[in-house]
Amino acid sequence: MRSHPTLAVIGGSGLYEMSGLEDAQEFAIDTPFGKPSSPVIVGTFAEKRVAFLARHGIGHTISPSEINFRANIYALKSLGVERVISISAVGSLREDYAPQDIVIPDQLFDFTKERKKTFFENGLVAHISLADPFCLDFSNILFESVSDTAAVVHNGGSTIIIEGPRFSTRAESNVFRSWGMSLIGMTTAPEAFLAREAEMCYAVMAHVTDYDVWHISEEPVTVEMVLEILNENTKIAQEAITNVANDLPAERDCGCAHALADALITNPGMVPPETRAKLSFLVDKYLE
Repeated sequence: MRSHPTLAVIGGSGLYEMSGLEDAQEFAIDTPFGKPSSPVIVGTFAEKRVAFLARHGIGHTISPSEINFRANIYALKSLGVERVISISAVGSLREDYAPQDIVIPDQLFDFTKERKKTFFENGLVAHISLADPFCLDFSNILFESVSDTAAVVHNGGSTIIIEGPRFSTRAESNVFRSWGMSLIGMTTAPEAFLAREAEMCYAVMAHVTDYDVWHISEEPVTVEMVLEILNENTKIAQEAITNVANDLPAERDCGCAHALADALITNPGMVPPETRAKLSFLVDKYLE
């Protein structure tokens, strides 16, 4: 009997499949929040069971704000996943984070307006702690794993997430720089928040594809530019994920696995039965 996957990779722009998965199975999962972006592929990678999900769908058919982030995270959780590596294309808002570099960010600024950002609604309230939106332990493992490749990698930096799908104006880009942001992307929020609500460790391997539009000596970002860098970095990503799979400790020592323990504020007796049923997979151990 195959073991369930405890590690998952969510592929972003330019990464729609994960080569190297052996003994692969495809899972078409339906969740209480609808269908995820794509079937989840589970296979053996570096002698561990690993799940892969294409964030934008097969063939990149889903725009950033149309992604069903809740279904994606719930689907991975339902398979037993405990840790998630997000592969993300980002623009750089600082000179020293150059195109083709990789960054493991440690902070997140959510500038989106139109997205469902929590599992908790309709009579069950949770106030999750997100002072550090990425798992520090897992991010450090990911940083070391990327450092063992040929990539130029940076540890730390704040990512601002915009609605998309358009790229920034120069005025917006310069404002974000003045706020102290290091990177700009379109998909890490609310993905990181939902992963914490699902008590999963979450870290981002951010691939810098451009200088957004603030850098006057560089061409404004284009889709062609983004895909060119991502294609060049695919081998690096594969190597880094292999390193993570090889070095990952079996047990988690961080607080992510118990993130809901002090977050649920609603009296259990007041939770509507339909809401309780919808979220039972996440909360039963705390409400019973």
